[in-house]
Amino acid sequence: MQPVHDLVWLNSLNAEEAAKAFLKCCGSTRWAGLMSNDRPYTTLEDVVKHAGQIWFSLTAADWLEAFRSHPKIGEKKASQDVAAQSQRWSSQEQSGVTESTPETIDSLATLNRAYEEKFGFIFIICATGKTAGEMLEALKERLQHNYDTELPLAAAEQGKITELRLKKLLTST
Repeated sequence: MQPVHDLVWLNSLNAEEAAKAFLKCCGSTRWAGLMSNDRPYTTLEDVVKHAGQIWFSLTAADWLEAFRSHPKIGEKKASQDVAAQSQRWSSQEQSGVTESTPETIDSLATLNRAYEEKFGFIFIICATGKTAGEMLEALKERLQHNYDTELPLAAAEQGKITELRLKKLLTST
């Protein structure tokens, strides 16, 4: 049986190990390092709150680094190498795509390409609990934005994903 991943475990890791654990939740190395350095944490709520504070204090370059750790909606592989745990979480989070029609999957792929061409980064959405149709509608809507509007929206979606993953990380066995 694997050890329980909880705050005691997280706080007992050395700085490098803790940063690696945090990278499973968010692909920004700066964010992961700051989260690691700011330990110990006393509650899961403290971790989540601090994660958001750090995330929204980072630069656009840090956000873009995190975005590259995600596969495009409907795809399995991110543009940069990520931990196996992160890949499993992405697959679970995007499970709504697997139950969609081929037409919806094709539309997602086409609009994902258009989004990336327009903004220079992949479409980020907290996909947990969303159907492929809901993600497609959000993608269509967000394609209407300009870069200055879209980047903070994508960062907010990353923040939601990070929160969910932190909770998974610290309550798993």
